[in-house]
Amino acid sequence: MVRQPMTKEGYDALSSEFHHLNNVLKPQVNLEKQRAAELGDRSENAEYHAAKEKLRHIDRRLKYLASLLDVAQIINPDTLDHSKVCFGSSVEIEDLHSGVTQTITISGILESEPEHAIISYQAPLARALMGKTQGDEIEITLPQGTKQYEIIKIFYRPIMEHKKLPFRQFDIR
Repeated sequence: MVRQPMTKEGYDALSSEFHHLNNVLKPQVNLEKQRAAELGDRSENAEYHAAKEKLRHIDRRLKYLASLLDVAQIINPDTLDHSKVCFGSSVEIEDLHSGVTQTITISGILESEPEHAIISYQAPLARALMGKTQGDEIEITLPQGTKQYEIIKIFYRPIMEHKKLPFRQFDIR
C-alpha cells in the first residue's frame, strides 16, 4: 500500500464528504427507494430505478473515498522547515525568459488544483523544485519546450488561503 501525503485540511474535506454521503445522502436515497417501491410494480417504476441508480453512484463514491482515506498520510506543512522547497511550500518563481513571476503551492496528488496554482508533489515542476532554496535556478523540460525558473521566495501558506487569492491562471507552458 503506497501512502499518499495529504494535509489535514485535505483529509478532513474527504472525510467530511464520506460522512455526508454515508450518513445523510445514502439514508435519504434509501428512503426514496423504499417509498418508490411501495408504489407497486418495480419494473416500470421510474422513481424506484432512479433511486437505485443514485445509490449505485453513492456507493461507488463511498468506495473511492474510503480507498483514498485508507492510503492518506497526513502531513502538517506548518511544522516543516520551508527554508528549502518541500511538501506544502508555496514558491514564488520567475520565468527567466519572460520575467513573469508566479506563486505555486506544492500539495498531495488528491489536493492538487492547477487552476488555483496548487500542484502535486509528483508534477514535473514540483519535483524539480523540491529541496531547492531561494535564489536557485532550475531547468525543466516540458512538452512545449525547456523552461528556466529562479526561486524568488519560499514560504508556507495554508492551501485554503491560497484558494482565496484572486484567480490567476497558472502557466507552466
